Amino acid sequence: MTPAQCRAARALLDWTQPRLADAAKLGLSTVVDFEKQRRRTISGDAKTAIRTALEAAGVEFINGTGLKLRA
Repeated sequence: MTPAQCRAARALLDWTQPRLADAAKLGLSTVVDFEKQRRRTISGDAKTAIRTALEAAGVEFINGTGLKLRA
């Protein structure tokens, strides 16, 4: 999952960064840092937690580049 996919997934869900941080059980700064890419690199575990939270909410990641909401 790329930072752009993360932002797009949040937009599909109409989630704010704080909402995603809560769902992933991470600090807000971790989500912000991942999406901005310029601050710090987040851990693989944090990235997995973000993706898992988005998938649990209905986002499907497609072919490594796209995404959609599950029907």
